Amino acid sequence: MPSIIPIKDLKNTARISTMVHESTEPVYVTKNGYGDMVLMSMESYENMIHKYHMYRQIANAEQDISEGKTRPAREALADLRGKYGL
Repeated sequence: MPSIIPIKDLKNTARISTMVHESTEPVYVTKNGYGDMVLMSMESYENMIHKYHMYRQIANAEQDISEGKTRPAREALADLRGKYGL
């Protein structure tokens, strides 16, 4: 379940840091009852960015397939063997 804290709680930085590192989900910060910011650990952020890049590559590959920008694997491997003398 996501953590939601008011902006005034950011004064206690040690507690917030502990909260962010113990959670696998972002911590949502509200201001006057409305969403204002999201906090997460560097590890969580890097994992999220890694997943984003992976999903983007998959989407690009699926688009290439739907546009017919592919060729048989045996043909591609034979070309690579010839190019690199394998």
